[in-house]
Amino acid sequence: MADLRTLNCLVTGGAGYIGSHVARLLREQGARVTILDNFYSGHRWAVGDARLVEADVGERGRVEALLGGERFDALLHFAAHIWVGESVRDPAKYYRNNTANAALLFELAARHGVGHVVFSSTAAVYGEAAGPLVDESAPLAPIAPYGTSKMMAERILTDVAEAAGQRTAILRYFNVAGAHDDGTLGEATPDNSHLVKVACEAASGRRPALTINGDDYPTPDGTCIRDYIHVQDLATAHVAALERLLDDPSPLVVNCGYGHGFSVREVVDAFARVTGIDLAPGVGPRRPGDPPVLVADNRRILSSLNWRPERDDLERIVASAWAWEQHLQAMRRQLA
Repeated sequence: MADLRTLNCLVTGGAGYIGSHVARLLREQGARVTILDNFYSGHRWAVGDARLVEADVGERGRVEALLGGERFDALLHFAAHIWVGESVRDPAKYYRNNTANAALLFELAARHGVGHVVFSSTAAVYGEAAGPLVDESAPLAPIAPYGTSKMMAERILTDVAEAAGQRTAILRYFNVAGAHDDGTLGEATPDNSHLVKVACEAASGRRPALTINGDDYPTPDGTCIRDYIHVQDLATAHVAALERLLDDPSPLVVNCGYGHGFSVREVVDAFARVTGIDLAPGVGPRRPGDPPVLVADNRRILSSLNWRPERDDLERIVASAWAWEQHLQAMRRQLA
């Protein structure tokens, strides 16, 4: 039976949105955690009192010294650039960090005997889904450099791990949203383009308005449909994946989603119900690289892991994000 209390874990990007939730949960369950982050988009307050190494995953010397200096049992890799639109404008940035730096990290982890690797991937590797739900056997056909950079990293990890005898789990996220139930941890990534976060910033005056990126998609209301998963459910999926690797050496690839989607307009309407704020969004052009519909077939994660979603409720997701936004604004006022 898996026991996280025996593990020494390295969490790259552990000061970021998702990585910080996973790092906190691992520590709560007794694992030793070291966070590696360069603070490109992460925050020191998200680290708490966890052990921190401030470095970039692409710094070979520093990463090798860290991995060679102590025995890590598991690597959980979250340090990546994540914006689809930016990846279209600046693809080299994404291939450099998400692919080349990941390849270096996986190489060094294998060389220094890290036996378990959990990789933060994305549903963007699928591109435009052929049907209403996409499962893990669907062809990988990304339509933006972001998805391609992650697809390439998946392949590199698979090949490196097979050669080194590592156990691996690849988690393909759908749309992550929400914040920690206690209101002290949430999304603060700069220049954000995640819908729920953008709505929160527009409602709190941190951006002038909310704009819907296209309303002429082949969907019931013309706006994109996505599968929104609460960040804490996603964090528990990572821990469950790591526990599964401790008991089962076979490689794991799973979608992380709830299996149903909401359109952009449905999310905006939910935001209005939760907050009482009508954002009255305008409509702009489509965003490059956005498929019309992307919803998870999540049967594999439900059957493969000891995981059941506990926060599968759009209004709960929005409410947690809004509570966090208000907490974040108060933090910023105190630091000003």
